[in-house]
Amino acid sequence: MVLDEVGAPLRAAVLPDPDASTGQILLRVLACGVCRTDLHIVDGELARPKLPLVLGHQIVGEVVGDSERFARGDRVGVPWLGWTDGDCRFCRAGQENLCDRALFTGYDVDGGYAELAVADERYCFPVPAGYPDDQAAPLLCAGLIGYRSLRLAGDAERIGLYGFGASAHIVCQVAVAQGRRVFAGTRAGDDETQAFARSLGAAWAGDALASLPEELDAVIVFAPVGELVPAALRAVRKGGSVVCAGIHMSDIPSFPYELLWGERTIRSVANLTRADGEDLLALAPTIPVRTKVVTFPFEQANEAFERLRSGALRGAAVLVP
Repeated sequence: MVLDEVGAPLRAAVLPDPDASTGQILLRVLACGVCRTDLHIVDGELARPKLPLVLGHQIVGEVVGDSERFARGDRVGVPWLGWTDGDCRFCRAGQENLCDRALFTGYDVDGGYAELAVADERYCFPVPAGYPDDQAAPLLCAGLIGYRSLRLAGDAERIGLYGFGASAHIVCQVAVAQGRRVFAGTRAGDDETQAFARSLGAAWAGDALASLPEELDAVIVFAPVGELVPAALRAVRKGGSVVCAGIHMSDIPSFPYELLWGERTIRSVANLTRADGEDLLALAPTIPVRTKVVTFPFEQANEAFERLRSGALRGAAVLVP
């Protein structure tokens, strides 16, 4: 499925088989998660995608070409971070997620909305046994960004998750397993999502813009809605933190300084590191994290986008061949 221009629907196309160069592996795509980042690319909210472009950066694939790191037939995952230079000040400091020259899967290089894909083998992960292809795919971005956000929230015991979609439904399970109390913020009146959050162990679920029953230690904002940031600041205690997990967000409205005062902090999460991936994929089977997915054939990618855009999905959308 190809994006020819920003704002256009994806189109089905027959493309030449990709060639894997030195250090890359050729994969037969088994499943590819649909991420809100894909919507931001299509909608022009991320400014410089390669065009034409094969989207998709939550790839589960079978190795079908030669590789130094993997054997033919191995099942591997391909995440958003596709390459870094390894030599800039960020890479040398262990912050490869901030590399200025980084290349991203399904943005700078073609991704997994296709039958075949290539990826730099250094940035791929073995997929844990026991996860079906479609359930493993959301771990590779929704799970990883959620997990990184949770780590940056520190040791918060009472944690809010605002926007309870693909990322939040995974990180909720991790947080509950760690003994934290989760407060799920949703759109007002979204009883179905609130019930879904409670079924995953959330202690409370309700309107993210309303008053919460308790003061929180931290909030992770997954929804790309700027007005949730002041709401999150109102919800956290002094010394608490608000972590913005999206790659794009609508403008944050002005708010009185008193909401920030008291040593509250706001920070963003950018991309992921390979260490994040290794840690989460080792942890997920021990909990175990169970992803809720709705699958679509590749040809229905545009329908999956509309379901995601409207908020009609519980969990994650995944494309399958």
